[in-house]
Amino acid sequence: MPIDASHHFLRVVEAAAIAAGRTTGNGDRKRSDHVAVEAMRDVLGNVPIRGKIVIGEGERDEAPMLHIGEEVGQWEAAQPRVDIAVDPLEGTNLCASGAPGSIAVLAASEEGGLLHAPDCYMQKLVVGPRSRGRVDLDAPVAENLENIADSLDREVADLLIVVMDRPRHHKLIGEIREAGARIQLITDGDLSPGVSACITGTAVHAVMGIGAAPEGVITAAAVRCLGGEMQGRLVEANPTDKARAAKMGITDFDQRWTELTLAPGNDLTYAATGVTDGELLRGVTFFGDGCRTQSLVMGLEQPRRVRFVDTIHVNDTPGLEVRI
Repeated sequence: MPIDASHHFLRVVEAAAIAAGRTTGNGDRKRSDHVAVEAMRDVLGNVPIRGKIVIGEGERDEAPMLHIGEEVGQWEAAQPRVDIAVDPLEGTNLCASGAPGSIAVLAASEEGGLLHAPDCYMQKLVVGPRSRGRVDLDAPVAENLENIADSLDREVADLLIVVMDRPRHHKLIGEIREAGARIQLITDGDLSPGVSACITGTAVHAVMGIGAAPEGVITAAAVRCLGGEMQGRLVEANPTDKARAAKMGITDFDQRWTELTLAPGNDLTYAATGVTDGELLRGVTFFGDGCRTQSLVMGLEQPRRVRFVDTIHVNDTPGLEVRI
């Protein structure tokens, strides 16, 4: 992308988060997702790019907005072509129940810089920069944990591993416990923990287990920006998964993916805004004349910058009073 679009994409995720934030705890996950999608699509339409959604609201769904292949942006001739992966509300159940950890997020790259991942499952392993090169997706769990601990100069018992709380992870959870590491079980959304694993001070040391492949692409973009490592492999959970992958150009369903092959772009941007409070980002807070958001924006530009952006959005109201 010849232009610096990061500030435009920041506005996109902020808008989605604010819209979803107003539905926090209402118990209607579809409503929360719908308003986030609408807000994100509306702001994306004003970004000076010729954009295409490559990860969107669902390959299987007939989504009216932000569907795979949809063109977004202003689409003027001189503007760059940009591939975009979006999750307008990562953790819809978390938002609807008022639980922590939901975010609005997108990743963008020059054309061809993000894998067109099929809507299926992916086995994932994510670690931070200090553990890069020390893990193997096919190695025993205990071996990976020992190597992670050694790279961080700590004991296995000190590690915190994030795993989705699903029946499919019964064996994995048992192996982590047997090795002596601690576990944080999450009900939804492994994207945020994947980012947290790459940032010192979040107390997350790795993410393991099976989650959605499209979200894996967005995670990979963030991992690349942060210098961490991600490994993954598609999982055949349904008879149509291999055909779906082949339709999207993946000829070897069993190949091992890395952050470099999931998000190979040279001009990556990652932007996320908290909807409900999480370990990495605070959620949206509202006051009489507006609201406050916290966001994370980063890319591959040199020198490398990781920006945490705290923004007060003020309504156009005479005699306003800003509260912090």
